[in-house]
Amino acid sequence: MRWLNTAVIIVLVAGILIFAFQNLQSVTVSFLGLRITAPLAVHVLIIYVVGMATGGSAWALMRWAVRKP
Repeated sequence: MRWLNTAVIIVLVAGILIFAFQNLQSVTVSFLGLRITAPLAVHVLIIYVVGMATGGSAWALMRWAVRKP
């Protein structure tokens, strides 16, 4: 089972690296008057990290709300 987990991780990392190297062109994203120009892979990484933070916070809040009578 350990080898299967390692193989899955290697495939995922390879896919992420391929995506990053194929999307090096700069794109501009605008939101509420703020403009950010960076490679597409950087934008995807930022959105992923923000999603992890907000999803983790929402999950922790739901667990806290359920445990507290």
